[in-house]
Order: sequence, then C-alpha cells, then structure tokens
Amino acid sequence: MRIVVADTGPLNYLVLIGAIGVLPKLFDQVLAPQAVFDELTDRDTPPPTRAWVTQAPDWFTIHPDPAQTGHDETTAALDVGERAAIALAVALKADLVLMDDRDGVIVARAKGLAATGTLGVLDLAARRGLIDLAEAVARLKATSFYYRQGLIDALLARHDGKT
Repeated sequence: MRIVVADTGPLNYLVLIGAIGVLPKLFDQVLAPQAVFDELTDRDTPPPTRAWVTQAPDWFTIHPDPAQTGHDETTAALDVGERAAIALAVALKADLVLMDDRDGVIVARAKGLAATGTLGVLDLAARRGLIDLAEAVARLKATSFYYRQGLIDALLARHDGKT
C-alpha cells in the first residue's frame, strides 16, 4: 500500500474542481495530519471543502500531528499544516507528499520525500484516463489556485490529444 500524506492545498483544490474522487483511484489511502484538518475546517476555507472534510470518505484518514522535537530550521518558514504534513510523512516513511507550496515541496524533497502538487495529481489522473485534463485545468483556473501559465501550457501540450 502506498502511503500518501496530503497538505491542505491539493485537497482543497481537488474538492473545488470536483476531482477529489481521483485520489482513491490513484492511491489506497490518503492521510493528513490534524493541523491540515484544522486548516480545511477553518471558517475561511471554502464551504465545499469544509463540507467534504467533515464527511470524508474511508480512504481519507486524519492522523495526529507527530511530535516535533527541537527547532527545525528547514521548516521554520512553512505554515503549520505544511510542517505537520512533512513531519508525518517522515515519521510514516510516506511514499508521496501532496503539497502545492513550492518551499514546502523543496523541504520535503530535501528530507528524502517524493512530492507533487495539485497539477501533478491531475497529470497522473489524466495519464490514467481518469479525467479530461483541459476541463480540470479550466475549473482550476476559476479558483484561487496560483499557477505559472507556462507550466499549465506545457502540461496541456503533453496531454494534447491523449485524454
């Protein structure tokens, strides 16, 4: 079983674009630390995301935040959810971390973790024929998701005619 630990961003955006259902098709189990659950249920989180996480399916599990000993300078600039997701992934020897924050991905990879974000999940889902990438990207662009247009263009060009 692949152990996948998710940060807030990918879960939020996959819910908002109606693609959260690809996760159990790609991975057996997705875990998130309590800190991520807290962010997902915050009153500033979009209502569809709050509703989804409070009635989450069986393949999604909230795990207690791991104890963090000492001060880790590499994670100091990250938010609490990112720090907890990386710490949980390290503690569980996760196969993959789902995270959009560029600095968080850099830290995760420096700690020996594989990491990908919302676009990586959509790319994998499209390669497996689970979604129409162009439609998913169009829905993603209608959210607050931050992206570089060149990255989106390259991703869509790789899939042009394949989905």
